[in-house]
Amino acid sequence: MKRILVLCTGNSCRSQIAEGYLTLFAKGKAEVYSAGIETHGVNPKAIATMKEDGIDISHHTSNNVEEYHDISFDFVITVCDHAKEVCPVFPSTAKKFHHNFPDPAKATGTEDEMIEEFRKVRDQIKEYCDRFVKENF
Repeated sequence: MKRILVLCTGNSCRSQIAEGYLTLFAKGKAEVYSAGIETHGVNPKAIATMKEDGIDISHHTSNNVEEYHDISFDFVITVCDHAKEVCPVFPSTAKKFHHNFPDPAKATGTEDEMIEEFRKVRDQIKEYCDRFVKENF
């Protein structure tokens, strides 16, 4: 079984969403973890927008990347430029991937506008994760 680590700055939105979709699309062929350079807690809007798409991430926790130093990963995916730039070096042969998704937690405006930004980013991450699994499994 392959192991995937998804990294972001705070492990609250983008990496949590990616963990949910990678788990779904890998269909038991991968153990998927997510972590952050910092931990900000799982964003309630990320939980809500994933629930709209039938995926429950309410049980996820916000983890620091340091917690996973003893795990050998096959793939490390950074989902924001900040995580890519400051990510600690993993002493492994993991294949590294990067895609900078907008941070929906930084959206401003009305509640509806902010939720719409979460949906937009969720859909971008969903498409990326689907393609990632098809190309790597």
